[in-house]
Amino acid sequence: MGNYRSKLDITADILNVVSHNAKKTKIMYEANLSYKLLTRYLAEALESSLIHFDPKDKCYVLTPKGREFLEKYQDYLRHNHRAEKVLNDVNAKRKSLEELCSDV
Repeated sequence: MGNYRSKLDITADILNVVSHNAKKTKIMYEANLSYKLLTRYLAEALESSLIHFDPKDKCYVLTPKGREFLEKYQDYLRHNHRAEKVLNDVNAKRKSLEELCSDV
């Protein structure tokens, strides 16, 4: 089964590309998005003030709010990975206990 990205993951991928000032094509390829998805997510990021369009340079630029999002997203990832590890350990112990019960 495929590994799908969440809305937060896609938004973070876009913001990471935009953090170096980028045009649509660069964002689309580096964030691995179709044009349709890119358009939708760029509109949402603009509306949320995570990025803004610089008409002079004709590119998208990360805002302070966008930088804050990326910092909090990295923190979220660290906590999420730790939680997944703990959950996997708990599930392994449960499976071990269940196997002991079935051998009775």
